[in-house]
Amino acid sequence: MEHLIRVQNEYDRQVLVWLRGRIGDAALMSAARRVAADGKKPYLSTICRLLNIRAPSRRSFAEEARKTHRAVGERYLAQIRQILNQPAAQMKTAGHEVRPQATLF
Repeated sequence: MEHLIRVQNEYDRQVLVWLRGRIGDAALMSAARRVAADGKKPYLSTICRLLNIRAPSRRSFAEEARKTHRAVGERYLAQIRQILNQPAAQMKTAGHEVRPQATLF
């Protein structure tokens, strides 16, 4: 889709993905062709104005990414806690060798 629309930064990429999900590729291509003048690619903001759609703010995209990263982190922490809570006998059968700790004195 970037061959029809001017995408300058990561925010533009996020808006483009959001727009494609919201109105579909066919409608987006049609709008881009309507706005394109002299063979120049239109800005994403121009297409949004033509369609009378207001794109989400940078803050809302950042908040969504934060939620996703937090959920992934929580899932990994839960897996780590589960591994750490296993008794030593289970760890030995799971392919982990349990070695006795050496004493310092």
